[in-house]
Amino acid sequence: GDEKGTYIQSNVEYARIDGRPLHLQIMMPLSRNTQNMKLQYPCLVYVQGSAWMEQNINAKLGMLARLSEKGYVIAVAEYRHSGIAPFPAQAVDARNAIRFMKLHADEYKVNAKQIFVGGDSSGGHTAMFSQIISDDEEQTNLYPGIRSDVRGILSFYGSSSVMLEDGMPSTINHHLPDSPEGREMGGVNLREHPELCRKLSVECNIDENTALPPVLMFHGTKDRTINPRVSVVIYEHLKKCGKDVQLYLVEGADHGGSEFWTEEMQEIMIRFLKEHSCIL
Repeated sequence: GDEKGTYIQSNVEYARIDGRPLHLQIMMPLSRNTQNMKLQYPCLVYVQGSAWMEQNINAKLGMLARLSEKGYVIAVAEYRHSGIAPFPAQAVDARNAIRFMKLHADEYKVNAKQIFVGGDSSGGHTAMFSQIISDDEEQTNLYPGIRSDVRGILSFYGSSSVMLEDGMPSTINHHLPDSPEGREMGGVNLREHPELCRKLSVECNIDENTALPPVLMFHGTKDRTINPRVSVVIYEHLKKCGKDVQLYLVEGADHGGSEFWTEEMQEIMIRFLKEHSCIL
């Protein structure tokens, strides 16, 4: 009865913006002996990467289940893709997903004081900006009074900067209006608008006074989609600004894959999650 497993609540609507529903895939730890117990677990709101385009929201469920089995609720968040809404819509959606999980913590066995945000590729970028941006009149806060801050950020090979000339080595149309980053900024030629590159890049939006939770980053040394130097740049900048940040370079790893979800990698994640799950 102690055998570990997971239970998934599929397509839970957490937001509806301009008539478009946005969903969460919520994965909870489960064993026969605990299924009827009133337990609370730390929660990771995970943003599935997609080059900011339409997501395959279920792409990582199998690998994320490995972590969920160890005692974590994982809510995979759908965002408005760049064909619908430009930056920072994706980060705004992640903030609302965090608020939803806090508001419905009891329903999904979540400890509302132990929520983290993370994601891979563009999802890593979105996770970072969900904690950088602040709400204003142009952004949609669907849950007034519910804070969107988290205990920590996990970024897996995040596309967190577009400042490097070789930051996206396999993107032939790099910075052009039809590139992923160009579409994310509204179909703009970023080669002609360096100010928009800075707006889209994490390191250009954080200084010593920026409130930022601890950050854990992973990046493969042979990533052909997002140059690992992108994460190194972010790491060095956060260190310079006095932020709590760790970076693990996974030797030989490309852009994603099972190598990021081995037992060894999960131990690093769990150590980070436990260290920063302390209740205030």
